[in-house]
Amino acid sequence: MAGLENPFHYPVLSDAVAGYPGLRLLTFYSPALRRRGDVSLFLPLDAGDRALPLLLLLHGVYGSHWNWWAFGELPRIATEMMASGEAEPMAIAMPSDGLWSDGSGYLRHKSFDAEAWIVDDVPACMHALLPQVSVDRLYLGGLSMGGYGALRLGAKYAQRVGAISAHSSVTQLADLQPFVGDSLEKDLGGGQRDADLLYWMRKHHAHLPPLRFDCGTEDFLLASNRALDAAMTKARIPHAYEEHPGAHDWTYWQTHVRSTLRFVSDAMRRAA
Repeated sequence: MAGLENPFHYPVLSDAVAGYPGLRLLTFYSPALRRRGDVSLFLPLDAGDRALPLLLLLHGVYGSHWNWWAFGELPRIATEMMASGEAEPMAIAMPSDGLWSDGSGYLRHKSFDAEAWIVDDVPACMHALLPQVSVDRLYLGGLSMGGYGALRLGAKYAQRVGAISAHSSVTQLADLQPFVGDSLEKDLGGGQRDADLLYWMRKHHAHLPPLRFDCGTEDFLLASNRALDAAMTKARIPHAYEEHPGAHDWTYWQTHVRSTLRFVSDAMRRAA
């Protein structure tokens, strides 16, 4: 274990986690959260010192940074896809959501900023520790609440984002609130409009990166995803929407995270 001094107060980055190829764990003080935050980090085993684009992969409610690798087998899937050439070599950061109540929504709150934690602090700390990780352009993905985070942050920070891919997404606060013990509306730091996906998509229509999302046909969020697809189509916002057999569970996400890795890889190739 190593403590390294930088603006984030002696971040601690682990060695590789046994049994999970390329996986390391990071804890550091976040100015945005006003406390320490945790990140699981995947780096390709043969990356060396080559420049690596950064994918931020966000988890859902009740979860934390370790969900994507413990439940989603992300290190195995990413290693296999990169070895076969199906996915580009990339760094994949899997941060916690800020750990407010049962889910922060990756939003600005009155006492902390989960949004800035994701788009500012995590990339900056990673680049300070691992200079080969490129953070000039970010790639965003996620599931459920993390899908909402990827869609909203990708649209709000469109000019900094290279691609957006979301699975089984929460599409509005009304979808999320039933799963969160405390009132999101009362704790919002940016208000209702700031939390609206379509507001940011319309506002930054001209600058949106490639965007895709999918949902399972047995998912309780299917109607919300169909409504988002219809609203984006009506507003002529370019996107791809897919439906596949499956429910709101890790069997579905473990299968379809491959679509995220392929999609962001295609965007990375075009940007190279």
